[in-house]
Amino acid sequence: MLCDVCKCNDATVFLTQIVEGKMQKVNLCDSCSKEKGVQDPTGFALADLLLGIGAAEEIEKGAPTEKCVVCGFTQADFKKTGRLGCSACYVTFSEGLGSLLKAMHKGTEHVGKLPQRAHREMELSDRMRSLSENLRKAVAEENYESAASLRDQIRQLEGELSS
Repeated sequence: MLCDVCKCNDATVFLTQIVEGKMQKVNLCDSCSKEKGVQDPTGFALADLLLGIGAAEEIEKGAPTEKCVVCGFTQADFKKTGRLGCSACYVTFSEGLGSLLKAMHKGTEHVGKLPQRAHREMELSDRMRSLSENLRKAVAEENYESAASLRDQIRQLEGELSS
């Protein structure tokens, strides 16, 4: 069986991954596995493991020398460790991380369990944000009847949020 990367040498390292219920197999020769860091688990690219060989390069398309202004973490550091340095890294590397996080977690918003009260407050806040945006659009379009209705709905939600 040939290596999936170089297509020349016989594969000696076989990786299997399951992404969204689909199994994918990657066959690597010794040199390609060492190049990808498979022999050294700390050097193996998390993005390569989760999304297939070469996926981590997608992260580096934007600006290969980009550094986080807070912690100094680079994209190469992320590729090597599979972790970001600080919360500011998410903003710094946001362009490439969006698709990676979406594939890893099936979305970019938290949809897990929340305490009942927090869940209700979050729903009301989201509804308030949506109504405010719609109100802004209605006023910009000079649709004042719709704006008045949205204003009344916002006032009602404000009353619910305060209680």
